[in-house]
Amino acid sequence: MANETNHRPSKNERRAEAREQARLAREQEKKREKRNRLFLQGGIVLGVLAILAVVALVLTQTMKPAGPGPQNMASGAAIFTKDLKVVESPALQPGEDREAPEVDRKQLPLDVTVYVDYMCPACGGFEQQYGTMLENYVGSGDIELGVYPLNFLDGQSLGTKYSTRAANLFSCVVEQQPDVAFGLHNALLSAEVQPAEGTTGLTDDQLLEQAEAAGAELTTELRQCVKDVRFGNFIGSNYKTVSEDGILGLARGAQLVGDPNTGELQDADSPQRLISTPTVIVNGQQWVAGRDGDLESYLLKVKGEIEGNGSDSDEDATDDAGSDES
Repeated sequence: MANETNHRPSKNERRAEAREQARLAREQEKKREKRNRLFLQGGIVLGVLAILAVVALVLTQTMKPAGPGPQNMASGAAIFTKDLKVVESPALQPGEDREAPEVDRKQLPLDVTVYVDYMCPACGGFEQQYGTMLENYVGSGDIELGVYPLNFLDGQSLGTKYSTRAANLFSCVVEQQPDVAFGLHNALLSAEVQPAEGTTGLTDDQLLEQAEAAGAELTTELRQCVKDVRFGNFIGSNYKTVSEDGILGLARGAQLVGDPNTGELQDADSPQRLISTPTVIVNGQQWVAGRDGDLESYLLKVKGEIEGNGSDSDEDATDDAGSDES
């Protein structure tokens, strides 16, 4: 039997083997780096796609056309008439301008509009002082009261947009269960319910509790209207209209106060813009407490002038809203 001997690689063979192992190692490293680059590129692409998807969603929500406004608020306001009934009107359609209702200011009832923000403390004070009186005058048919909800204090509710949500609830009720809308409006501005500026305000559930306390039935439709903030865009457009284009339905030549502290009037040649709430318009003219005194006394004065056929010295105050500048 022949003797077997172990073959020992020569020096050249060892070198060749080392070079081959180094080559294989380099190839493995290149493959690993290529995989990492692909993973990184894929991650970046996925990240970019995710960001684009979020941006697209935000843009879609932002650019989403506004839906119809609530029924019974075609002018932007809910108008309450005798027995606290809401005057019916079709829903304001997207792109359709708000228009003041036509009224004859030579006849009763008086035409009164109040511009409110449900987080505005001055609005709360106004309602707590005059709410019962207005309820009586509206109920008896002596005045028609327009409640025009706004949301300019949304920034004062710690991100919850309480002004919009409260005004949306009011709008939902005006559309769906108008017979209880006046009571809800009064409750939202009451000392017991109205939240302070700088707080989150009431939750949606708490708002619904106030609607129920005012006599509303908490139907699925009403709950969904509140959850969706269905009329949020409508309320935002309300504020944009009166703060940029001017208040609707003023008598020809009527001027609003530009500085509540001094009583200085706005420029007669410019749109008469809302600058604070509550803003109260009586038969086309702004009522200002510091200038005109107690609201009930002022209403009785205007009412007496109409009943006694008044004076012809102020033709502008008796023009129909349909021909007024707004």
